[in-house]
Amino acid sequence: MTALPCKPALLVALALLAGTTVAPARAQSAVTEGRKLAFDRSKGNCLTCHVIKGGDLPGTIGPELKDIKSKYPDRDELVAIIFDETKRNPQTMMPPFGRNRILTEQEINAIVDFLQTL
Repeated sequence: MTALPCKPALLVALALLAGTTVAPARAQSAVTEGRKLAFDRSKGNCLTCHVIKGGDLPGTIGPELKDIKSKYPDRDELVAIIFDETKRNPQTMMPPFGRNRILTEQEINAIVDFLQTL
């Protein structure tokens, strides 16, 4: 058995290349999962109250979900709204998805990833 000569620069280049192809795929996967959750009537159920491009039979209780990244440039603010909007607005109709354990932290982050594409 012969060992390949170790070329640190080559290994670093391959590692960087591998990282650049995996990260976008992982990000796209989170967006896809977030969209699925947002449109799922038994889980995220965002369409019950919000108009979302591509969604069927939307509600009109909440605001239309568009231009989200410009409205909420601080991603953490959007996560907090989905987790428990009652902290910011006690009179909200928005369910506290995180506080009530309707959605996990990972699911909330996936939905935020999706919403930031709108």
